[in-house]
Amino acid sequence: MQDLTIALVQHNISWHQPQANRGALETKFNQLESHTQLIVLPEMFTTGFTMATKQMAEPVNGPTLAWMQQMAQKHQAIITGSFIVQLPQGFVNRLHWVQPNGTCQTYDKRHLFRMANEDTFFTPGTENPVFKLDDWRIKPLICYDLRFPVWSRNTSPHYDILLYVANWPQTRINAWDALLKARAIENLSYCLGVNRVGIDGTQKPYNGHSAVYSYKGEQLTPPTEQEEILTITLKKEDLDTYRKSFPAFLDADSFNITT
Repeated sequence: MQDLTIALVQHNISWHQPQANRGALETKFNQLESHTQLIVLPEMFTTGFTMATKQMAEPVNGPTLAWMQQMAQKHQAIITGSFIVQLPQGFVNRLHWVQPNGTCQTYDKRHLFRMANEDTFFTPGTENPVFKLDDWRIKPLICYDLRFPVWSRNTSPHYDILLYVANWPQTRINAWDALLKARAIENLSYCLGVNRVGIDGTQKPYNGHSAVYSYKGEQLTPPTEQEEILTITLKKEDLDTYRKSFPAFLDADSFNITT
């Protein structure tokens, strides 16, 4: 079974400056290990977490998607992260999953952060996809989704990695740490979260804590509050072996989600 090498890019996002953020990230990508297969960027990595939808939104096939396609091809790795997209029915906080051949899959944030009025400016997503990378199945979610275990639950189609991209502020970082660990344990999966650092345009501070947790809740990456790239290789055989020895998922409650 194939191992998977992932780069978590903990980035200090420049407020409302898509071109500057793309340029800074492009420079960071030169630090990537050559065998990296998946590059994960934070939520709204081109702008910071903003409600300036009319000013900052891009069309479906806009410049940031084109840039992601270029970078994915150059580094021969999947690149994922979210930015604001304008659709006919409104604006979405859309995660893009871009492969080296240019194909793209998407996930639109389901749970919109009402405390910042995100639910006023954005349309919630309804699809809950699982993406494939070789032998791995990966469920992508965005920031506030972390607080809702039902939406994150490892039900059909099952996944091996639960992935969150975020702009999670320093004032609530204890919840981020606790919930990432909990989601890993309860879903018998690897769980990773990529957060930003720095201060945004509303003077809100972010202190990172991007991390990867094992299916047993062990933190596999060192804690960090600096702007950096965390690279880790995950082993599918270890996950499968543990699931066979401790198949708690067989006793999980069945349910349906109404969207």
